[in-house]
Amino acid sequence: MGYFTHLKKDKQLREILKNQTEVKLKKNGNLFIKLCGTIAGQQLSTKVAATIYNRFLALYNKIPAPEEVLNTPDEKLRSVGLSAAKVSYIKNLAAFAIEHGINRRKLNKMNNDELIEYLTQIKGIGRWSVEMLMMFSMGREDVFAIDDLGIQTSMASLYKLDRNDRKNFKEQMLKISGKWSPYRTYACIHLWNYKDNPPAL
Repeated sequence: MGYFTHLKKDKQLREILKNQTEVKLKKNGNLFIKLCGTIAGQQLSTKVAATIYNRFLALYNKIPAPEEVLNTPDEKLRSVGLSAAKVSYIKNLAAFAIEHGINRRKLNKMNNDELIEYLTQIKGIGRWSVEMLMMFSMGREDVFAIDDLGIQTSMASLYKLDRNDRKNFKEQMLKISGKWSPYRTYACIHLWNYKDNPPAL
């Protein structure tokens, strides 16, 4: 049974899936560089984030290794539009990659919770950033981005949830999302599309 059939068991989701088509997840890219891009794009619009990320990549002749990023002068990184804090976070990430490893083979061995715990040790990488990496670069099918504003907005609207009591709101979200497992990533993608607010990666 495909994920679409499974998700349609949820009456509310079934309604929004009528107007959407099935999506395919991809396993693509260099995970270290993807995380650099996530840091570069934090709190920015999709368009601005993409511009800064492309300028960052243009500093190098090819996809840079963590050592190259760590050895890049701060002023050079600032020149592409990165704030001082983001330069610091990217260098934290590079240092962690050199010391502990952020390669696909290593990360693939970890389950979702282990991966979140491992990567959120890095200052500048939060749970949401790791969830986006798992969804869009590692192709993991059962990730639920509970703290994502777009997901919260869509679920509050679709399931008539009260957002005033944060704790209760999140408990309800988790309970509802449990029915979508093991395809929660796809549910999130369709919820973003429902409100037309995909995450800026």
